[in-house]
Amino acid sequence: MSTRRIRPRPLVASQLVKATPRQAGGGRSRAALVARASESIAEGSKSFTVASWLFDKATRERAHLLYAWCRRCDDIADGQEYGFRDGARDLKLEQASAKDRVEAIRVLTHRALDGQPTADLAFDALGLVAAETGITREMCDDVIDGFALDADGWRPRTEGDLMRYCYHVAGAVGVMMAKVMGVPSDATETLDRACDLGLAFQLNNIARDIWDDDAAGRCYIPEEWLVEMDIPPGQLMKPAYREELVQLAGRLVGIARVHDAQARIGAGRLKFRQRWAVLSAANIYGAIGEKVVARGDAAWDHRVRVSFPAKLGHVARALKETVRGSYPPQFEPKWTRGQLLVAARMAGPVAGVPDTPLRDEGIRRKDD
Repeated sequence: MSTRRIRPRPLVASQLVKATPRQAGGGRSRAALVARASESIAEGSKSFTVASWLFDKATRERAHLLYAWCRRCDDIADGQEYGFRDGARDLKLEQASAKDRVEAIRVLTHRALDGQPTADLAFDALGLVAAETGITREMCDDVIDGFALDADGWRPRTEGDLMRYCYHVAGAVGVMMAKVMGVPSDATETLDRACDLGLAFQLNNIARDIWDDDAAGRCYIPEEWLVEMDIPPGQLMKPAYREELVQLAGRLVGIARVHDAQARIGAGRLKFRQRWAVLSAANIYGAIGEKVVARGDAAWDHRVRVSFPAKLGHVARALKETVRGSYPPQFEPKWTRGQLLVAARMAGPVAGVPDTPLRDEGIRRKDD
């Protein structure tokens, strides 16, 4: 009786099975992705839209492509249906847990970066802009890690925790925007300043959104700050603590000012139109924090907004600064991009032990 092993025959000849070819943008046309990305930013951020129109055409299109991915990730993480609705029907994440939604973001992002189609326009847009500008997987993962913190119900205990969160959700995006503007990977100083701008944006946003975040069960003010002010857990928005809340918002905006001043120095290394756009955005987002401080205990009665005429005024002032140059910063930031990168890596999962054997493993001398 023969004991020869019979191999199963494949259903399809191996010569006919081909791997999916790598294509930036998942094979979609660039024009279509840019058009939808521009629609997304017009719906999602009027402030960034105003600033982005100061870019040259190529930079503006790439900025819109990157924004589309950021917006889509934010919508998926929050379980919303905005942004690129074409993909929302395909993903079927409406009933998924917060952690599963973040994992879906990561999987789709990695697939897009690998040049594979994702069935979602925003992720295909990321794949395209990453291929054109050198945005890396590590940069994207840093942003996604911020969504993971929210999915875990994380809250900052210290100021360092707060700044690490700001790095993930905004500082890392600032670095990606610098890549969009053509800043090389070895221009560390300029990338650091781009991170500073993202940190400033996020700190101003946190100060503005304290009430909204509290209503959603979130709090980004460090626990140590609340203890200093004798504010009990969950009591932040109570009228009895409004004076303390005003001081905490001022503290957030004060840190934002320091990073904003640093970012303006970095903007001086950019091309003229890029510098103008960055300074315009800095003025507009900085105005949000300043309005929160100016309103005092009425800051959260109505959402702080910057009117369109006011935005145009900030753009005009940015033009003057673009021509004349920015003032040197008065203070150095307590938190640098390098420190926050270390904190982010230390807080991440422990690296696995490599499976490769030691050099002398399995090797014995003949006389042993």
